[in-house]
Amino acid sequence: MIDADVVSEGQRLLARAAEADVPLRLLGGVAIRLRAPGELLPAFRRTYADLDFVTARKGASRAAELFRNEGYEPHVAFNALHGKERLLFFDVDHDRQVDVFVGAFAMSHKIPLDARLEVDPVSIPLAELLLTKLQIAQLNEKDIRDALALLEGHPVGDADGETVNAGRIAALCAADWGLWRTITGNLDTCCALAPSYDVPNRAEVEARLHDLLHRIEAEPKTRSWKLRGKIGERKRWYELPEEVAGGP
Repeated sequence: MIDADVVSEGQRLLARAAEADVPLRLLGGVAIRLRAPGELLPAFRRTYADLDFVTARKGASRAAELFRNEGYEPHVAFNALHGKERLLFFDVDHDRQVDVFVGAFAMSHKIPLDARLEVDPVSIPLAELLLTKLQIAQLNEKDIRDALALLEGHPVGDADGETVNAGRIAALCAADWGLWRTITGNLDTCCALAPSYDVPNRAEVEARLHDLLHRIEAEPKTRSWKLRGKIGERKRWYELPEEVAGGP
């Protein structure tokens, strides 16, 4: 029942969720692979170990039932303790884990998703998909590669669909100093490392990174952002993975 190929399995589960009217969208590397306008460039290709989804708060119980019906084993203790924010399931035969975030993506920072699940039938919107990669306080090479792959395949603008919605990213960062600090720092890191990836349209990718940084900086900041900004880095502005629903 469960497909050995992780990308095909992600597509299969989305189809089953649509048939069962379960609000379910992909995030993570598999989502970036499926949202690519064609084949990923060799520089951005990688293997995918697991699947990551998000469901609506009102759809969590139906999502849990869907995964059980599709042959996945629930992590009973974890789901009982953290099920309002995140659910875990296992594909034992293929040694694969499935994370299902509920209503929001929460790791180093919290990205609200509940009201945005209907934007695209496959994944969370591209803006939030990029944010889930760049919100990691200790950014790793895999996430840099995925972020650059997303920006290589999609322009930056003020709409959703096949465009990275810079307005959405800027608005979220303008309301949360900690998120702003992490996202802008990681965009700077991506800018610095982009030349090391062998892609034909490198200048375009770098321009999109700079466009995002400009939009984020230009967005008027909220009062709470300004108050938190006065404290700055004297206080930690991100969560550690082990502090978030048991870690990844």
